[in-house]
Amino acid sequence: MLHSVLAGDHILRPTPDARSGATAPADVVPAAAVRDADPTATPPEVRTVTGETLFFPAARKAELEGFCRSHGIPLVSRPDVWGDLLEPFLDTEFTPRRRAVTAQALARVGLDETAVAGIRAEVGPLVLAYNSLHRDWFHLGLADLLDAATSGSTPERNRVGPDRFPAFRAWAMAIADSGRTPGPSAPLTA
Repeated sequence: MLHSVLAGDHILRPTPDARSGATAPADVVPAAAVRDADPTATPPEVRTVTGETLFFPAARKAELEGFCRSHGIPLVSRPDVWGDLLEPFLDTEFTPRRRAVTAQALARVGLDETAVAGIRAEVGPLVLAYNSLHRDWFHLGLADLLDAATSGSTPERNRVGPDRFPAFRAWAMAIADSGRTPGPSAPLTA
């Protein structure tokens, strides 16, 4: 997975083509372009004012919190929409109780059963192929989905091609932002 890097008053965001193994180019995202941050997410993340999600290594959680304090970026705890959408693809049993809990969580962000079924049908083959190698039983989320879409560990027939990746990424990030109402983010509770 490609992680962003905190650098003074901005974030260096790796470009999608940085997976080539060459020197990783990066875009600069000024702190003023960050809407909020969820350092408790898996992995820690920020959302830009345009709804893009940027990921950070868990080991940088405290650094992310300090960056946010320094720049007045709100810390929030937001629903893990992709965590709920991808739960059936974990290497565990998806019990009726867990099905009901995730259905309720997804309904709260505006995703009804039909939408959920469509999204899961769209990403299911990709995530199953990815997790057949990783055997994750704890959590799959947006970062994993984006990694699966382009990772060399995902069989090529399941990957999202470079020509389709920008649209796929935008679609996935819009879903991650489901249920958000414009305006200030809800503060992170201690």
